Amino acid sequence: MQSNVDQGVCYPQPTSLKQRLAIASDFTQRFKFPLPMGVDPMGDVADHLYSGWPERLYIVDESGKLVYCGGMGPFNYKPAEVRAWLEKRFPAQPTPAPAHAQLTP
Repeated sequence: MQSNVDQGVCYPQPTSLKQRLAIASDFTQRFKFPLPMGVDPMGDVADHLYSGWPERLYIVDESGKLVYCGGMGPFNYKPAEVRAWLEKRFPAQPTPAPAHAQLTP
């Protein structure tokens, strides 16, 4: 895609796990990706089991358990469901008032 060329994120197709890991590392560092990232082994097991074609969303919890499996897109592709699940699982923390703030009755 042209946007990949523009952002300098075009890589040769990796032929080893070491190359895949290097690409994933470059991505997470370059774009300050805040979430853990899984890298499929060279046999593409996860790709075959959880194929996202044409569009699909999954949530895998901290223990590696699949906890959300979205429907196949485009008609059952529902990012709002993923957002709702994540917001319920990770509620927003209230922002503490600055130390110098004074509350008045």
